[in-house]
Amino acid sequence: MDEARVIEHITGWLSDYAQKSGTKGFVVGVSGGIDSAITSTLGARTGLPMLCVEMPIHQPENQVNRARQHIEWLEQSHDNVQSVEVSLTGVYDDFVAALSKTSVAETSPENLAGHDMALVNSRARLRMTTLYYHAAARGLLVLGTGNKVEDFGVGFYTKYGDGGVDISPIADLTKTQVYAVAKGLGISDEIMQAPPTDGLWGDDRTDEDQLGATYPELEWAMEFSGDEKNLSDREAEVLAIYRRLNRANQHKMEPIPVCEIPDEMIKP
Repeated sequence: MDEARVIEHITGWLSDYAQKSGTKGFVVGVSGGIDSAITSTLGARTGLPMLCVEMPIHQPENQVNRARQHIEWLEQSHDNVQSVEVSLTGVYDDFVAALSKTSVAETSPENLAGHDMALVNSRARLRMTTLYYHAAARGLLVLGTGNKVEDFGVGFYTKYGDGGVDISPIADLTKTQVYAVAKGLGISDEIMQAPPTDGLWGDDRTDEDQLGATYPELEWAMEFSGDEKNLSDREAEVLAIYRRLNRANQHKMEPIPVCEIPDEMIKP
């Protein structure tokens, strides 16, 4: 991959889209991870207003520090970058407390697992709401930070959370390609070396812990079209993981189902 050409292509695409849409610039949530780091940097390279929003919710200190250091680096390197921190911990805690009166979590182990996942997704949706507040107030576009494997392979994002965006500048890049672009952009070693995590659980679990496979493994499975009889045990396991996640998360990747009414029912 020609990283320099990819960087210029995405930067130009962002500038053109903002101009055609009549918006002023961009807003993105910065988490301390590599995807948001390169997305914010690409947005900054356009020269248009780039607002970086940090939105901690019971976030580990190392994630917060990486996000802040990246934002400081961007602000020092680009005059068009601004930042704001919106602590959502209190908002989230109040939300959880309000739900406790009606929660079904204690009725069964299955409901408890669903309760925990629902709260995790609620964190992402609170952040989406915050980003769209700033976007609407300032005339900005919300940038998505999902890569190709997450968005179109295994559906590893929250519907109407981090999946709720205006445009997706890196969604045609695999995670491996994201790292190559990050190196070309000069993203810090601390971010480059940090294990990928969605940062939604309030602990140190990684994307690999949740998915059961590494991104390079999932990239392989996404492109696999050979003879399954020749696969190793691990390859077969990864392929099964990929297919299970892809199938289960189609509801995120396909358009919202619309009940179409036959013409004879609605026309006079």
